[in-house]
Amino acid sequence: MTAADDNLRPERPRKIIHIDMDAFSVEQRDNPDLRGMPVAVGGSAARGVVAARSYEARKFGVHSAMPSITAKRKCPGLIFVKPRFDVYKAVSLQIREIFAEYTPIIEPLSLDEAYLDVTENLKGMEIATEIAEAIRAKIKAVTSLTASAGVSYNKFLAKMASDQRKPDGLFVITPKNGPSFVEGLPVKKFHGVGPATAEKMRRLGIETGADLRSKDVEFLLEHFGKSGPYFYGIARGIDQRQVKPDRVRKSVGAEDTFPEDIRAYELARNGVQPLIEKIWGYCEANGIAAKTVTLKVKYSDFTQITRSKTGPAPLASIAELERTMDLLLPSIFPVRKGIRLLGVTLASLVLKTPAEQPQLSLAF
Repeated sequence: MTAADDNLRPERPRKIIHIDMDAFSVEQRDNPDLRGMPVAVGGSAARGVVAARSYEARKFGVHSAMPSITAKRKCPGLIFVKPRFDVYKAVSLQIREIFAEYTPIIEPLSLDEAYLDVTENLKGMEIATEIAEAIRAKIKAVTSLTASAGVSYNKFLAKMASDQRKPDGLFVITPKNGPSFVEGLPVKKFHGVGPATAEKMRRLGIETGADLRSKDVEFLLEHFGKSGPYFYGIARGIDQRQVKPDRVRKSVGAEDTFPEDIRAYELARNGVQPLIEKIWGYCEANGIAAKTVTLKVKYSDFTQITRSKTGPAPLASIAELERTMDLLLPSIFPVRKGIRLLGVTLASLVLKTPAEQPQLSLAF
């Protein structure tokens, strides 16, 4: 272990739990006819996207943010249901109330997923695994839904742990086992490593955690910029990020790199729709409103431009966000070179009052 590694470690190990509600359990809970069936929440229209899907649909390769047309092609028997925002909102509030019984340090990632820091907790419990089991049991008792949990000493490993025994499971990664756990994992499964980054790593000979650990921080800075130190740390089971309770960010955004450069408007519009859904879901889940919408475009030669629009009042609905995008996106067409990446960012963020918050649009 190097001095640099020591500097990355917190003074004492934290106790972090990542809770992830099992895929699509609300709809299958409330409609017995859907149990055991491949189901997706979302629109079945040409421009619709999958907001959530059952484990049965996952087996066909259906995933969140996938265009509905693609999902139906992969799974001809896929059943689409309309989201029920009021139900999802009510269940989300029930779950967060349960979290708050154990700790005030809660960082929601979406409507159905959150980090909890239970190093110092309201129950005075010493063992984080017991806290996770208690939370899962109470969620089941109160909502009749199942949740999976990951327990570890940092956020990265807690998130990775919660994926290990889905559905309805719990997995623990201790400080002793953290580095060896990471070594054997494909980097494409790392939280925070998207498809484009995973492919870049593959080209550099990095396919596993062990491969990533073999690279020094200078190499990672050279090839991955400001993400280099983060990759250096997680390859060693180290993640200094703290669990941060609800707070207003300066902006929230999402972007996607296409497998092949695109030139057609319809392909671009279909490409930004999942990004719109993702960031709108985040804002709704966290009670945030935005006045400014920015479209980011990166071309095949890596040059990039942005187009923005700021309204007099915060966006009131996802339909208003879509209409704004339908004003910004056409302004870049026709294109003279292929589009490599598109991104959508919301800024000028403010917290909504409880009375202003609409029903949430992200299903689970």
